[in-house]
Amino acid sequence: MSNFIVKTLSDADLETEIINVGFDKSYAFKAKDKFCYLNLKIFGITSAQGNIIKQTALSVGADCATHRDVITGKIEKSDCILGGNFSQLAKISQKLQLQPFGLKDLGRLIEEQIKISQGNKTKIAGVLNLTTDSFSDGGKYYDFEDAIIHLNELIKDGADIIDIGAESTKPYSQGVEPYKQLEKIVPILEYVRENNITIPISIDTRSSVVASECIKLGASIINDVSGLSHDENMADVIAQNPDVKVIIQHTKGTPENMQNNPQYENLMDEIYIDLKNRVDFAISKGVKPENIITDPGIGFGKSKEDNFEIIHRWKEFKSLGCPVMIGLSRKSLLGMPDASNEEKDLYSLALDGILMNEGIDYIRVHNVKIHRTLLDMIRCDKK
Repeated sequence: MSNFIVKTLSDADLETEIINVGFDKSYAFKAKDKFCYLNLKIFGITSAQGNIIKQTALSVGADCATHRDVITGKIEKSDCILGGNFSQLAKISQKLQLQPFGLKDLGRLIEEQIKISQGNKTKIAGVLNLTTDSFSDGGKYYDFEDAIIHLNELIKDGADIIDIGAESTKPYSQGVEPYKQLEKIVPILEYVRENNITIPISIDTRSSVVASECIKLGASIINDVSGLSHDENMADVIAQNPDVKVIIQHTKGTPENMQNNPQYENLMDEIYIDLKNRVDFAISKGVKPENIITDPGIGFGKSKEDNFEIIHRWKEFKSLGCPVMIGLSRKSLLGMPDASNEEKDLYSLALDGILMNEGIDYIRVHNVKIHRTLLDMIRCDKK
């Protein structure tokens, strides 16, 4: 029997680990890139592009998987999977930027993907529902006094953002007229302003009228569950306010029909491409790329299995170049329709804890206090 001891490094600070084995400290920051791996899916390349990418990858010790007929030129288009460590991908990026057939742009995109993969600290958006039919707490904070008490509780509990909505978008819900939304939201925003509350306020609405009025009153984020598709003027409103961020969510269908047996041929690709199209649309209208947050839309036109696949693979959406928000709090994916909110919060926390540990950018939750407590623990552990 040998005396070797072997273990896997999981979620480790590779630079520190490299230094700890006695590696040259002055080069460790660069060497760690040889131990960080990334797999990229590239859509719709030509045979010529595929052959060049394949050969370039092989030349640096990486690899690229394409359709088998790319090498013969018998297929016009193919997706491909390019995989390698950060160091290899950086070399591939540099080499592709010297190649024809539009590969210069692909080289730059690969370079961006390496940067995107570095991760961020999670921010918590606390939910303030001003509706009577929310799936979670409908009517509980409908009165102004109750809403203000809960607003201050969310702030005290450690929310980074307050997400306020006066239109339920749960499955089979009906839309709410803009003026009715504003009747509930405006007094809250006026309270925020009069009391010099500085926490960022997000408005959960599909209406450009509501968005515009709320921005005038100090809202700094618009959370559009329709991904800018419900109201043709929404993108213009965001673009006209360059300091305002927008959350672009994927939804299959509308709240009225989105849960009528939603089907996908390739869940992650379809959501990714739809979000990319919505992001590109927003940018084309003048929205600043750095002001866009994406949300794959847990529960919005997805089955339970779809929702869990999104949770497992959420990092794929980082490739869009935008921060990612996940909102799973108290939703039906938990499979607990008759449970109390307190019980749902525990299981929501368990799933959100995985996301926070993986560096999700934003989580949208009802119970801020327990999420803040866990997030602080995770951050302490990672210091």
